[in-house]
Amino acid sequence: MVRISGDSDRYGDAPASVLVEAVHNSVRDLVRRKFAQSEGCWRDFVFGSSNDMIVSDDLTEIEQRILQTGYRFASSAMVSARERPDIYKPLEGFGDDAGDFSFEHPDAIVAPADGNGREQRGIGDNVVRRADNIIGIVHYIRTSDAVLGYITDGVPDDMIAIIDDSGGTLTAPILETSKGVICAGGTVRSHLGILTREYGIPCLMNARISGIREGDLVEIETSAISRTAESYQSGEEMIARVWKIER
Repeated sequence: MVRISGDSDRYGDAPASVLVEAVHNSVRDLVRRKFAQSEGCWRDFVFGSSNDMIVSDDLTEIEQRILQTGYRFASSAMVSARERPDIYKPLEGFGDDAGDFSFEHPDAIVAPADGNGREQRGIGDNVVRRADNIIGIVHYIRTSDAVLGYITDGVPDDMIAIIDDSGGTLTAPILETSKGVICAGGTVRSHLGILTREYGIPCLMNARISGIREGDLVEIETSAISRTAESYQSGEEMIARVWKIER
């Protein structure tokens, strides 16, 4: 039985490290049992019979034991929570309150408005360094319905898309015509980071923002140095800023 400490009556209260350890233990137990049943050597099991002996039902059973504790997974995209609301934490910013929604990252760095009327509302990892910053209008894109709408009606010339899925699959059809992208997850080497680099679209990955809502005018510090793979490994911060501009 997977056991996770904390109040199981509230979604996501269990510390991530405890959850990870519980999952690791369950998977180890599963592999040990299946290996014993194989009655062969470890090499033959790993490179042969394990593919047939460890099936999706085994992993689903582990998932269900985790969910029985009251834990709910965090989703990387709105579509995940919509399709499987029983296993994911409820997401805000969908439906009638979408216009008032904003990503609220606990590590967002904010600052009062400067002399140019720019109020810093967060930071991120710049994918490609450019000569100038970009300015545009924020549009949250978190569902396939939103993407289909832009495909049908067209993408505004000044649209800066804010998305939460670093995979890039959801927004790929409209990336090329976006003015810029702010992604709440991933790294500069994530699928979305690679796509925006190839399309030549300014992009911040791993964005930690707060207080930016649909329709806000923002400036992205795309003139900041781009983040390197080495900086992720060393923990060195190489940040680009995001400002909301007063209108």
